[in-house]
Amino acid sequence: MNSEGGKVVCVTGASGYVASWIVKLLLLRGYTVRATVRNPSDTAKTEHLLALEGAKERLKVFKADLLEEFSFEQAIQGCDAVFHTASPVKFTVMDPQTELIDPAVKGTIDVLDTCRKISSVKRVILTSSMAAVLIRQPPLEPNDVVDETFFSDPSVCIESKLWYQLSKTLAENVAWQFAKDNGMDMVVINPGYIIGPLLLPTLNLSVEIIVDMVKGKNPLNCRYYRFVDVRDVALAHVKALESPSANGRYIISGQSVTINHIKETMRELFPDLCIDDMNGEGLMDGINCTMCVDKVKNLGVEFTPLKSSLRDTIISLKEKCLL
Repeated sequence: MNSEGGKVVCVTGASGYVASWIVKLLLLRGYTVRATVRNPSDTAKTEHLLALEGAKERLKVFKADLLEEFSFEQAIQGCDAVFHTASPVKFTVMDPQTELIDPAVKGTIDVLDTCRKISSVKRVILTSSMAAVLIRQPPLEPNDVVDETFFSDPSVCIESKLWYQLSKTLAENVAWQFAKDNGMDMVVINPGYIIGPLLLPTLNLSVEIIVDMVKGKNPLNCRYYRFVDVRDVALAHVKALESPSANGRYIISGQSVTINHIKETMRELFPDLCIDDMNGEGLMDGINCTMCVDKVKNLGVEFTPLKSSLRDTIISLKEKCLL
């Protein structure tokens, strides 16, 4: 499947960090894009999309909400494919069911059910997360090799009060069940922590990790981190549409590196940035296993080097006065 003939696609949650890049890439490749946002009149959510190359001719913004039944129908009608990226991203919540789980799960079912009813839709690409892969009991060990067959255990997420991870796991689980029950052609992308330049004007949670590190914090209190570039994640989504043989899940996650390596790299790139040292005592190793990314590489995705991602992230943060 390619963009020849001006294919029409829908991107849900289009104002988000990854979704904005998916929209940008689709427009550059000649697609007509229908972008859904909760509030089209909020310029902070739409201005960066409307400024993209090709947007004037081939981008239309629609109002849609994950908790409003049938609200995606207008945007999806007549589309060849749908990228479902919309899902709340919060790590601190008062009411996990209302703030995270209901929008993630109910929204996914509503979007997929709309796609089922609209015969023009040939494939759905769902944005999931490594959060739906890594939370297991017993915990993953350094010698473990994680691939697309690994799924997070909802009961472990609940016991550990990992509500975001639970929302992504439950949403992906219901999506696979729905796709199976309805014979739907669905591909799922499972990215890890994403960094890289921002198109949107505000800071998102994953790039905020880099801001915290510059300020001398260790946001996850971990010795090891693994990042993937937002442009690679966006490309994986588009390749998942354009490759007829694309199927199942695709893990896209960077190599494990130490917090000290990340800080040293940032100091080397930006000697003028005052990157504070921090106490390395009491750090958790985090999930320091091996990720098998052969499948996404076979899709045609080359990984951006971490140094380039860090450089472009910090340049972008400076340009938007977020650092």
